[in-house]
Amino acid sequence: MNGMRYLLFIVCFLASVFTIKAQELRCSVSVSGQQIKGANQNMFQTMQRDLYEFMNNKKWTNHLYDTDERIKCNIYIRLTEQVSSDEFKGTINVQLKRPVFNASYETTVLNIKDEDFHIRYVEFQQLEFDEKSNKDNLTNIMAYYAYVILGFDYDTFSPLGGTEYFEKARQIVNNSQSARERGWKPFEKEKNRYWLVENILNKSYSSFRDAIYRYHRKGLDIMSEKQDEGRSEIVEALRSVQKVYRVRSYLYITRLFFDAKVDEIANLFTKSFPDEKNRVMAILNEVDPSNGSKYDKILKSSGL
Repeated sequence: MNGMRYLLFIVCFLASVFTIKAQELRCSVSVSGQQIKGANQNMFQTMQRDLYEFMNNKKWTNHLYDTDERIKCNIYIRLTEQVSSDEFKGTINVQLKRPVFNASYETTVLNIKDEDFHIRYVEFQQLEFDEKSNKDNLTNIMAYYAYVILGFDYDTFSPLGGTEYFEKARQIVNNSQSARERGWKPFEKEKNRYWLVENILNKSYSSFRDAIYRYHRKGLDIMSEKQDEGRSEIVEALRSVQKVYRVRSYLYITRLFFDAKVDEIANLFTKSFPDEKNRVMAILNEVDPSNGSKYDKILKSSGL
């Protein structure tokens, strides 16, 4: 009997260990250095492996995740310039996917292209991230986007649910104000890592985060059972984005929203009622005129 109890204890202990160590992200990472002629391409494969392990093996929250609950995201890094033996410039593209309840469909929540990717990397040297310093721009950028991914994902499931992680991203921004690399400072450009977290945490634009929650949790997640009701909630979410747009047009966060959602919105409302189509088109023509040609299909479709 004692042997059975001991065995049960070991099984439970191991189960708890593996549960505690379950990571939050299921992040694919791709690094390309093909545009850098004469560079050691094997080094970029090592970098890809190191960044994959950094994103997927680090514990970013205090929450427990099952394997199938891990947040699906993709990171594409394209290196275009080798400044020195260990210094590179390029771009990083960050995508966040979220499953829709009761459906096989995954919605794109984020699709960011960051053109200020300027890093140092030494092959086989361990990557280190320090939350209180800016000594390594590579891990600072990766950790920043890990927290942004978490913040947006949590916001889609509960109102303002991602605040803790946006705050962590802002702390990385604050620590990086003395960094020589671009992407962290407010005066450099209107759409960078600084302005993303500034917009998100600025109470003047709080309706945007209401929209993120409403669009996903009260809209997409109920459409398998209540299609018309879910689509109506998405219209209200777009009204919230419109409210932010009227406070300040062309914010970075509103641009990111439509970069991720333009095709999905167009497809959702092709199956709508004429009155609803007209209402949503009035919103879209105001807040996202650059994608007007994509939204034309809404009015051209026969609908329900």
